[in-house]
Amino acid sequence: MIDPALGEDPEGVRAGIEDALKAHLAEERKLYGSIGGRDAAVLADAVESILERGKRLRPSFCYWSYRAHGGEQGTREAAGVLRVGAALELFQAAALFHDDVMGSSDTRRGRPTAHRSFAARHAREGWTGDAGRFGESAAILLGDLALTASESQFASALAAFADGPAAAARRVFDLMRTEVTVGQYLDVLAQALPWGVDPAADEARAREVVRAKSARYSVEHPVALGAALAGADEAALATAREFGLPLGEAFQLRDDMLGVFGDPGVTGKPAGDDLREGKRTVLVARAMSLAPPPERELLASLLGNPDLGEDDVERLATVLEGCGAASEVESLIDELTARALEQLDAANLGEPGAAMLRRLARAAVDRAA
Repeated sequence: MIDPALGEDPEGVRAGIEDALKAHLAEERKLYGSIGGRDAAVLADAVESILERGKRLRPSFCYWSYRAHGGEQGTREAAGVLRVGAALELFQAAALFHDDVMGSSDTRRGRPTAHRSFAARHAREGWTGDAGRFGESAAILLGDLALTASESQFASALAAFADGPAAAARRVFDLMRTEVTVGQYLDVLAQALPWGVDPAADEARAREVVRAKSARYSVEHPVALGAALAGADEAALATAREFGLPLGEAFQLRDDMLGVFGDPGVTGKPAGDDLREGKRTVLVARAMSLAPPPERELLASLLGNPDLGEDDVERLATVLEGCGAASEVESLIDELTARALEQLDAANLGEPGAAMLRRLARAAVDRAA
């Protein structure tokens, strides 16, 4: 869930999103059972597991943007916005299922990732074939199921809105899904391309990936969705994006920092997982620019080694901090957040939506998980 500093769930946003997700899971569980009986029930369990313990930032940004742009509490449309929020969470689940396979991640939110869990079940049951391949296949299909469910949830939610807001929201939602998929490919490509020769170009590519893969669908598009559903015009939508994009980038940069320096007991992922995966982050690119040659060589030689031990991770973290890269990324987070909040303040949006968007913005970047 989102930061407790946001209070006791004003207007029942989180509760409404949870209710929508529970209703969806109940329907999906029945559907899977009618298709594959007990064998298919584990799919619903896996979707439920990945949906648990989420921050619900995306649907919260969507709802409070709707309120800030003139949407009214307690209406049929407000209930529809919560269902759009559930669609965002299901889309996030789809992205996580697929991303964990591509990143060979072992844990997600303190639990084994879906592909590891299904591989372990294959091995435990003594089934034939390759356990790892089975697990990856199951996780890919889970991502597809979550993506299908997200579309279904979104389409049904739009029934609560007039044609104009519904069409505008549909354009935002479709663009979001395309951008995330293209951004995911750009991330995969960045991992394969040579790097370290031109750190400035590496950082520019890393920020392009951040914006396409994460920043826009984490904040910009949810904020734009809420505005569109409230009937905002094109100028207001553009202003919403000017707030959402820099904040979304700051949100992802915080994730990158936590991937190296975060407490595993809080983040739910082992420290250094991003280093083992070899993620070409802004943090690493900045270090390749700032660190002296011996430390750059150490980064280049160890980054992307899946067998990095705790000592190696600590050595790399020391380099990233000691050369000043961590401090510079923190400054960049502050700069992007300040830019976003300036845009939000200049928009002169309605209350309590505007105040809640400010609080959500702080929660997005001032966090430990």
